[in-house]
Amino acid sequence: MGAQEQGANATEGRWLVIPRTLCFVFNGDDVLLMKRGAHKRVFPNQYNGLGGHIERDEDPYTSARREILEESGLTVYDLRLRAAYNIDTGVATGIVLFVFSGISDRREVVANDEGTLHWIPRDQVMGLDLVEDLPVILPRILTMDDAAPPVFVHVSYDERDAIRMRFAETDQV
Repeated sequence: MGAQEQGANATEGRWLVIPRTLCFVFNGDDVLLMKRGAHKRVFPNQYNGLGGHIERDEDPYTSARREILEESGLTVYDLRLRAAYNIDTGVATGIVLFVFSGISDRREVVANDEGTLHWIPRDQVMGLDLVEDLPVILPRILTMDDAAPPVFVHVSYDERDAIRMRFAETDQV
């Protein structure tokens, strides 16, 4: 099957998504989080992992590695897919988010214009002003076994614009 036979241009009536990655880097018992800059349009002054848009020539794994390197200067190992989100914000275009975890032997990070990077002890993460989905998903990621399959999540918003997260039931143990 060639490129033209993939059906990628059949977008009429289809819901389209923007692909992104979100990454949590660990060093010992600490996780690297970014406090987003006050000037940022999305999640100002809130803590989140590292990540961003998947480029046209990338797969999610390659994007995760690139985003971690660009935003922190770190090269990680044991990069694992932990979750996949389908985010419906109620408009014509949504977001598909691939959530990864990785390990770094180093703690020295570079400055970036997205925000400030902080190594946070795992037991202190939940006390931070986190991006709205992290209080739900991050405890799962922090306790996931190395062999655990990724979790699948549908995110939407109710009539009061409050987040709703629905986790898929899978037959994986």
